[in-house]
Amino acid sequence: MRRMRTDASRLPRLLAPALAFAFAFGVNALAAPSASSEKTWVATWAASPVAADPDPDDPLLNIDGQTVRQRVRLSIGGSQLRVQLSNEHGATALTVGAATVALSSDASSVKPGSLRPLTFSGKRSVTIAAGGPVLSDAVDLVVEPGGEISISLYFPQRVATPTVHSLALKRAIVTPRGDFTSAERVEKRAASESSILVSAVLVPGRSGQRVVVAFGDSITDGDGSTVDADRNWPSDLARRLNQHSASGEVAVVNAGIAGNRLLADAPGISVLGGSGLSRFERDVLKVPGVTHVIVLDGINDLGFPGATLHGHSLAPATQIRTASDLIGAYRQLIARAHARGLKVIGATLTPFEGVDVPGYYSESKEAARQAVNSWIRTRGNFDAVIDFDAVLRDADHPGRMQARFASPDHLHPNDAGYQAMADAIDLSLFQ
Repeated sequence: MRRMRTDASRLPRLLAPALAFAFAFGVNALAAPSASSEKTWVATWAASPVAADPDPDDPLLNIDGQTVRQRVRLSIGGSQLRVQLSNEHGATALTVGAATVALSSDASSVKPGSLRPLTFSGKRSVTIAAGGPVLSDAVDLVVEPGGEISISLYFPQRVATPTVHSLALKRAIVTPRGDFTSAERVEKRAASESSILVSAVLVPGRSGQRVVVAFGDSITDGDGSTVDADRNWPSDLARRLNQHSASGEVAVVNAGIAGNRLLADAPGISVLGGSGLSRFERDVLKVPGVTHVIVLDGINDLGFPGATLHGHSLAPATQIRTASDLIGAYRQLIARAHARGLKVIGATLTPFEGVDVPGYYSESKEAARQAVNSWIRTRGNFDAVIDFDAVLRDADHPGRMQARFASPDHLHPNDAGYQAMADAIDLSLFQ
């Protein structure tokens, strides 16, 4: 796992694998205003919003009259797009003074001539109610499948309680004071590998389109992968799908939160998000256009009890979770997804022996993981299965990840491991 400072705001990058991005769209939220009102919109990218833990060194937690430029890579393209901002965890209303979108060149720069203003009900400025999202008007901008866009937000006032996604793994640029949303290149005063407010990007839907939500923890979020490279397994899967025209147009949305658990909320650390059971509604079932969900969550439920990280208890040793506990949670997710007509794909929990968090691994926890994986592989539970465990494990030591696929923490895959996971997925599952 990536070595971080000992403050709680940085723990999610060190914790075991799994967005509570708030898709509380409300009535008719997917209908664009005026001329766009008859269109159907689907998600092409997303990131789960979480509350921020105090951290005086994180520039996103100290914004005051500044512009933030951040990038996202779309899984499928379109000739128009809409951007969703979330103030889900804000204690008060939050004003965005101006916002733009453009084709990205790098962290600071956009491609000349591609800048477009974002409006909200026709206005350049928007105040987002505490606890709520806001969806931009449609903007004309042609983005190819796999294309990267820059979203620039100007905050005219101090942001006291920002809604973030802590493990964005892409540098967000924070400028000096001022509105630089319309600048093709911005000056960097500071940078962060987290993101702020941006929770989804939508494009016009087309007949037969499919949207796959990757639901999980830090292994889905991409911990251990290269910053700025989009090398988590959902991004790798999106690239594979774009290269195989026979698969049709399939969007892949990442709903991973580092340190997330299925059965319990964050242990006093806000950025780990609510439990998988509690966030499944907004992170999966309400994603615009969703047709499939891949579930890879539960390793933290097994590993946290009795584990400590830099003196922080991740969960009491008495809070042991059994294979039966996780299976019950999976049954709930399957039932809720089937009630909405979704195809549910189960992924086996990956090896974790040797993880560098004291107390995280034990033989009894490994036995529970093996029991859970045996159940996942059994026909009749999930609609289909992806055996990530079989892809990553060491044949001579099945509790461990293969060295060529493991990041230094022995818990999260590296870029090669994430690519191997994506390569193991049968693309026909999404037809």
